[in-house]
Amino acid sequence: MACMGNICRSPTAHGVFEKLVADAGLAHAIHVDSAGTHSYHVGEPPDRRSQAHAAQRGYDLSAQRARKLVARDFSDFDLVLVMDGNNEAAARAICPPEMRHKLHRLTDFCTRFKDKEVPDPYYGGSGGFEHVLDLVEDACQGVLAAITSARKTG
Repeated sequence: MACMGNICRSPTAHGVFEKLVADAGLAHAIHVDSAGTHSYHVGEPPDRRSQAHAAQRGYDLSAQRARKLVARDFSDFDLVLVMDGNNEAAARAICPPEMRHKLHRLTDFCTRFKDKEVPDPYYGGSGGFEHVLDLVEDACQGVLAAITSARKTG
């Protein structure tokens, strides 16, 4: 999961997906991580507002620390899921050409929402953090469904 600073959207997606994976009994097979396309907050925990809103829905983000997305992430992970077009462009710039098939927007996996991007809630109010959670929960359920379907057919 990747967003700009790795303190709001991507840690939220990381926490949501990690819980879905654990609840599905797949934590042994699926590793979840998050990173930022910029190094603004490396080493910092997720934004306190992201943590508070996530906790209200049963997601614990407290152990996460921001890190920067690096080219090696494209070989270490099967999917690199970005939150918006700017993050997609930044990720594509460091993505080895032979790994571009791994790069997608998280919203590509939404089934209920039609949003093309997960908006940055950083400068807004609590409604923005709730909307991010709504989108992320929908998309992460879609990602898990795609992975489990591929595991059954592959």
